[in-house]
Amino acid sequence: MTFNGIYTPAITPLTAEGQIDNAAFADVLEYLIDAKVHGIIIGGSTGEYYAQTAQERFDLSAKAREVIGTRLPLIVGTGAVRTEDSVEFAKAAKEIKADAILVSSPPYALPTEQENAAHALAVDKAAGLPIMLYNYPARMGVLMGREFFRTVTAASKNFVAIKESSGLTSQLHLLAREFPDIGISCGWDDQALEFFAWGARSWVCAGSNFIPREHVALYEAAVVEKNFDKARAIMSALLPLMDFLEGGKFVQSIKVGSELAGLKTGGVRAPLQPLDETERDALKTIVTELKREVSAITGETV
Repeated sequence: MTFNGIYTPAITPLTAEGQIDNAAFADVLEYLIDAKVHGIIIGGSTGEYYAQTAQERFDLSAKAREVIGTRLPLIVGTGAVRTEDSVEFAKAAKEIKADAILVSSPPYALPTEQENAAHALAVDKAAGLPIMLYNYPARMGVLMGREFFRTVTAASKNFVAIKESSGLTSQLHLLAREFPDIGISCGWDDQALEFFAWGARSWVCAGSNFIPREHVALYEAAVVEKNFDKARAIMSALLPLMDFLEGGKFVQSIKVGSELAGLKTGGVRAPLQPLDETERDALKTIVTELKREVSAITGETV
């Protein structure tokens, strides 16, 4: 499997009682398909997997497969503290015929690179599916480095891509120079242009939950058209939103943005708390201006 384009880590809508709203979840998926994103990820941090039971995660993945069918690739997250749990999520992904799985480092344990590689290979063995690695040391506590990549790629051909979210340009250079068989996917939003310049062909971006067309426009300008002047202009328009999202209430902001797009999302699960009215108004203003700017660049109506 080759990852090209915009991959959306879908939100998980909740009812007023805090339960998963399956009908609203289906609407989210249909909205993303209609917006022509290139793939959907279930069980990512934007989907609040950390606040869900194992059964809820199994059920969400199955529901996503049912709704999406074969219209778009479905990638299922396997993140968990215990390797044994990640293995079970991988098995479930295989059972529903997911197109690929997302494999991160197990948080809190702080494994060495060899231990982390053993974890990834155990998950790989359970599913036998294409794998997008997820390198996010700020959340997981450890960095996937040269020794990790050498170990997993020598042992399996399934490690075909990586969502690189370290924020380190040196990590981007390492992957591009030394591991060209691992497709690079941008996982650090305000570096998207740099990623594309270094050969990334996909972008896993939570903001595409509610402004998918603007994210697709940047991808198409940089990767398809190779028009970096146009891409830079679109990126400039997106930066205020990226700054807002990194202000400390990421998932909450993505859900409010999705509400602004007309989707039913519900709140967020504890320990997170919703945006206040001032924050909601600020986000609405940013999104309105962003859409106006990108429309002027692409010539498409808002």
